[in-house]
Amino acid sequence: MEVEIHPEGDLSSLVCIGKEVTEELDYEPARFFIRRYIRYKYAPKNGEGVRIGELPERVIDKGIPGSGLLASILVDKYMDHLPLYRQKQRFARENIQIASSTIEGWTKEALLKLHPLYDQLMFDIKAKGYLQVDETPLKVLESDKKGACHQGYYWVYHSPMDDITLFDYQPTRGMVATKSMLDSFRGYLQTDGYAVYEKHGRRKEVTHLACWAHARREYERALDNDKPKAQHALTLIQQLYAVERKAKEEQLDALRIKELRLKESLPVLNELGKWIFTEVKNTLPKSQIGKAMQYSMARWDALSAYLYDGNLRIDNNPVYPNFSIIQTFGLTAA
Repeated sequence: MEVEIHPEGDLSSLVCIGKEVTEELDYEPARFFIRRYIRYKYAPKNGEGVRIGELPERVIDKGIPGSGLLASILVDKYMDHLPLYRQKQRFARENIQIASSTIEGWTKEALLKLHPLYDQLMFDIKAKGYLQVDETPLKVLESDKKGACHQGYYWVYHSPMDDITLFDYQPTRGMVATKSMLDSFRGYLQTDGYAVYEKHGRRKEVTHLACWAHARREYERALDNDKPKAQHALTLIQQLYAVERKAKEEQLDALRIKELRLKESLPVLNELGKWIFTEVKNTLPKSQIGKAMQYSMARWDALSAYLYDGNLRIDNNPVYPNFSIIQTFGLTAA
């Protein structure tokens, strides 16, 4: 939108020599409107048979909400965490009275229509054969007990090959929560050291990749326990990440990334591995530095597996920006 402003008065004897542009960010509230379909009927002159224009396909057959309204309701509820009862209040401010049961029914029907897209996303995200997975807790409002919450979990599945993400809500952190996504998965699975993931990682169809960010975190926690040893490990891990930065800066393809890692990262991994396997024998297992060494040692093959393919990542960090999307306001049934 542009607003032109000219000087006041007679400008006929003046020449325009330029202009100054000032931009202002403004907002126009969303509006509700009625889309009325008027279908004309036609009949032959002999009076036999009637023809009428075909009504366009609608999201909810015989329902009044349009696709734009349903999309807005779902985005407001699931992306912006605006419960349906607050959306109902917004309708009321516009003198649109909608029963709670009606808006809940609209939401249910819209979600059912989206289910095929969800199924396709599940298929697509596993198709490349490389998944990064992590889970995060969130408080979920109980639908039948006002003010009460239970602990739920968002399981986040990220496909680094095409950078698509699937959020899967489950009421549990147990292995049953991963059944629909991981039981049929084949390929590279990159996770932290949680036992549920390690069980999947032991399947013959899966190559389990561990996360160097999690391993590094253990040594960072050990700085107050044994700074010399922790710092030595962190220095070598930093060298591994320096190789990754080099590959990114030089915009190397997967084949050249693998070659670079075998040349520069593999010697560092060998040095770090030998050091850990030597030092862990002289370290108290219950000390923080001991726990850090045991964490790495128990997952050494999985921590080294990113060398197999230049498409693989050194850590699970690409998953975590998605966690910022998951706010802690909770979910509601209405």
